[in-house]
Amino acid sequence: MQASARAHQPPEGVRLLKSHSLTVLVQREIERMIVAGEIEVGAKLNEMALSAGLGVSRGPVRESFRALEESGLVRIEKNRGVFVREISLAEASDIYEVRATFDQMAGRKLAQRISPEQLASLRDLLGAMEAAAADSDLGRYHALNLRFHDALVEYANNPKLLQMYRRLVNELGLYRRQAIAQRDRLPASTREHQRILACIAAGDADRAGRMLYEHAMASRARMQPLRGAAGPDSSPAVADLAVGDGVTPQKKRATAPRSRGHAAEGVMKP
Repeated sequence: MQASARAHQPPEGVRLLKSHSLTVLVQREIERMIVAGEIEVGAKLNEMALSAGLGVSRGPVRESFRALEESGLVRIEKNRGVFVREISLAEASDIYEVRATFDQMAGRKLAQRISPEQLASLRDLLGAMEAAAADSDLGRYHALNLRFHDALVEYANNPKLLQMYRRLVNELGLYRRQAIAQRDRLPASTREHQRILACIAAGDADRAGRMLYEHAMASRARMQPLRGAAGPDSSPAVADLAVGDGVTPQKKRATAPRSRGHAAEGVMKP
């Protein structure tokens, strides 16, 4: 009986592949909850609660913590646990400066090599962003804006640049205890994106890179006045820290998955 059971077990390589795939899915779901604000900045991640909420064993959750640390979303403290990272104003300012340089590099490279398919994809995203701006739909605009900027870097075809850029975006996304949404900023933001994409389509590498650099640095400059608007006792509020466009969604507050069913459904999505 034991020999028969062993005969039907998948090979070790297959078992490892299944385990790795599950870890990736768990990582994506926890990352989604952190980025969406469902798990608060600074909160301690409970391995047992997350495994129960996501309907998985504790192994994939533990493995996902290490990947989330590498992506800049959590910090692991020996003998204390795993915590969602907190980003200070000074660190956010430094990150913006680096990110602006990455944006400039991506814009230059993309203007020199963009394909018709990539240009069409970016125009579709920009059209959807314009529609969201017309509806004053901050949440939809924010999500589309993230996709637009991520696509710019992805299409530049430098995997290392994309990996480092996404880490910076993750870190900036953590810097938002109190978000201030700026509906009046949406029309200006869409016009900036239109000009950037026009430069890329025209193959103007220098101008495309410069505009993307200035686009990010303008958001960095907006951090200080928004901090004052948030009040002296609150954490600084930042205009679209994830994408640099002066738009932030309202922060959702929770410290754990709302229900096992909800979490399990999310973690099984590819």
